[in-house]
Amino acid sequence: MIKKFLLVLLAFTGGTLPAQQMDLSYYLPQNVSYNKDIPTPAEVIGHEVGAWHITHDRLSWYMQTLAKISPRMTLVNRGKTYEDRPLWLLTVTSEDNHKVLDQIRTTHQSWSEDENFNGKVQDLPLVLYQGFSIHGNEPSGSNAALLYAYYLAAAEGPEIEKVLSESVILLDPSFNPDGLQRFSTWANSHKSQNINPDPNDREYREVWPGGRTNHYWFDLNRDWMPAQLPESQARIETFHQWRPNVLTDHHEMGTNSTFFFQPGIPSRTHPLTPKLNQELTKAIGGFHAKALDSIGSLYYSEEDYDDFYYGKGSTFPDIHGGIGILFEQASSRGHAQESDHGILTFPFTIKNQFNAALSTLKAGISLRMELLNYQRLFYKKLRQNIGSEQVYLVQDENDPAKIKAFLTLLDRQKIQAFRLTETLRLGDQTFTPKNALAIPKDQTQSSLIEAMFERRTKFQDSLFYDVSAWTMPYAFNVPFVELGDRQFSTNLLGATFTGVWEPAAELVGGESRYAYAFEWDEYYAPRAAYRLQEAGVKIKVATAPFSALTNQGVKEFDYGTIMIPLGVQDNQ
Repeated sequence: MIKKFLLVLLAFTGGTLPAQQMDLSYYLPQNVSYNKDIPTPAEVIGHEVGAWHITHDRLSWYMQTLAKISPRMTLVNRGKTYEDRPLWLLTVTSEDNHKVLDQIRTTHQSWSEDENFNGKVQDLPLVLYQGFSIHGNEPSGSNAALLYAYYLAAAEGPEIEKVLSESVILLDPSFNPDGLQRFSTWANSHKSQNINPDPNDREYREVWPGGRTNHYWFDLNRDWMPAQLPESQARIETFHQWRPNVLTDHHEMGTNSTFFFQPGIPSRTHPLTPKLNQELTKAIGGFHAKALDSIGSLYYSEEDYDDFYYGKGSTFPDIHGGIGILFEQASSRGHAQESDHGILTFPFTIKNQFNAALSTLKAGISLRMELLNYQRLFYKKLRQNIGSEQVYLVQDENDPAKIKAFLTLLDRQKIQAFRLTETLRLGDQTFTPKNALAIPKDQTQSSLIEAMFERRTKFQDSLFYDVSAWTMPYAFNVPFVELGDRQFSTNLLGATFTGVWEPAAELVGGESRYAYAFEWDEYYAPRAAYRLQEAGVKIKVATAPFSALTNQGVKEFDYGTIMIPLGVQDNQ
């Protein structure tokens, strides 16, 4: 009946809605007092939250402003995107905790890893990583981050003081700055003074490639395990520095849906994820349900999505003794859009995300002891279950540069790789001390190692929302073998690879007076070609296979070979 009334109203108003101006009272808890010295979002960004889509520059401006004023907050820039936007991390905790933040972090790590840790769990703060809008055109998350940051800075009273003393909140206001900026520009530039909620309106028809991805159109929510993009590398470094007990990932879904929070479909949970993880996820879900009930929002859980691929933000923590939680809010894709449930407004989507952020914080504090003990138990069981001499061997003799790239990935994920002490021959494969990586499972990241190398082909469920597996060596196109206790001795493990391993460059055939050539199938061949061109060197590419006489005889070259002829160069 409400929907019919709204549609009739639209018919009489020419199919448009007046522009909405929601003030903070629409969003914030009303039983809390707020510090008037803390500027509201509107006082800094120039408009009420939800009146326009927040651009990344204004989002940055507000986070910087809060960090300068509030003793509860510190802000660091962890790097830059491809479009040179900062990758902010706002750390929120009590003023006393800020004074010993490094000590809190190292103690939190010791609680997980050190069997002889003699501290008291009662004294440990919860570590909560809350991240928003990894898909830039799912913007309600980053817009809610404005409200959440304000609440954490300005709320007053015993409740917020207790929360801040018992937690360290890592607030990532925009997982994807470039995508957020791209989408906000689209939505704001196509907004009408009187909002048109017709789904056919241009505002809701963002042109390809849209703001979902980063600058190079990569879906950052599939990059938590590979960690190939700067945005991912920054958050992975933060994750491993802190190893959060709970990580939340705020997304959006189709306009005609409602609000989803994990757990997902039980049969689509990865077997390496402990059962207790899902029980705690469900317990946290009870807090989300209560919060959404209080504002009359529709929601659901355990009926959609999966918790399988550890390369997603909501699943990556599950292999590290934490709890990952996916939020999916029905998207207005603009400022207001018709849906099966009536007119879905942008402010309403923001309000749901903000309340989910608050309910996560409340759940974390209420379940703090359980979450901290679960993480310690997770690593204790790993130490008990892993085989001391199980090892993966990785090598590519034809292109050792790929091994260097793979080693970089392992280093980012805090996985140790070792050199071999001697050559090892296994069937038709030979692994040498020069190029092979030996990755034993007997280390802190043993579960992640297993997840990266597994070749799982049987599943409890036949359907998946996402990928079911992603074997990392295959992604790098490098061969590997897995050896058990009886096949490998720890005596074959030499020194760890430290720093950046550079594969040895080799000039084959000696000096030439005519031309040099290198083939295109090596990992760094494109980079070499670009660097030659940047230096003003003229290069040519083979469009057909050819053979050439070298100092070592005739050599065959394939398509794509790069040749550097000497006679045509301006600078010899």
